[in-house]
Amino acid sequence: MKISDVQRVDVVAKLRDSGCVFAEEEAELFISTAKTVDELTYMVDRRVAGLPVEYILGWAEFCGLRITIESGVFVPRHRTEFLVQQAIAVAPPSRNIIVDLCCGTGAIGMAVVTLLGHGELYAVDIDSAAIRCARDNIGNRGRVFEGDLYEPLPREVLGHVDILIANAPYVPTDAVAMLPQEARLYESTIALDGGYDGLDVQRRVIAEAPFWLAPGGNLIIETSRRQSEKTAELLTRQGLTTQVRCSEDMEATVVIGTKPTV
Repeated sequence: MKISDVQRVDVVAKLRDSGCVFAEEEAELFISTAKTVDELTYMVDRRVAGLPVEYILGWAEFCGLRITIESGVFVPRHRTEFLVQQAIAVAPPSRNIIVDLCCGTGAIGMAVVTLLGHGELYAVDIDSAAIRCARDNIGNRGRVFEGDLYEPLPREVLGHVDILIANAPYVPTDAVAMLPQEARLYESTIALDGGYDGLDVQRRVIAEAPFWLAPGGNLIIETSRRQSEKTAELLTRQGLTTQVRCSEDMEATVVIGTKPTV
């Protein structure tokens, strides 16, 4: 679809006037995606109304991958690419069994196996819409299970997981109302609300992690800088060797727990 310079300027102006900080970038995404002027107008109108860009496009970019996404499903954040980087950094050089809990779209697990170039991926989420996205994104690169954390995983991976990823919800319940509008109004609360202190789901993940990890296997959890000390304490109580890693540039924090080899 070709549009005039005047139309392009008009799209940018509408987005900027509605409060879009990255109006130019969003305009280019809509222009490059829309097949007709009417479709472009529809996209811009939805964005002006407040709908997240990713839901309008039907995809999100993550670690260089185009990730299919449905409305209501948690949008993978740029900061979570740091979790992927850390998972790759601690991955064994040979074959890996990778479990992605609270997988959402499957973006994290898919990015890890893609960038590693190998790995046996198991992804789990409790939300049916997220499961549809994860199955579409992961395809034949892994297996996707609907259920509560470890419950649907096949027993044969028990004690053999090399990389256990958990981007579990970690926003305290009282803070959900203070999230940006795009998250608060459009994303599923189950993907955001981590309980009274934000650590309810993390506690459950950590409690069972030692049973699922292989000797030397790693649990990698995204959290906030403020919560990282408490997350690390929970890991240490389960007998895991713990380290906190942060990225100032990406405003990201992960906590890694390693199961002893003996």
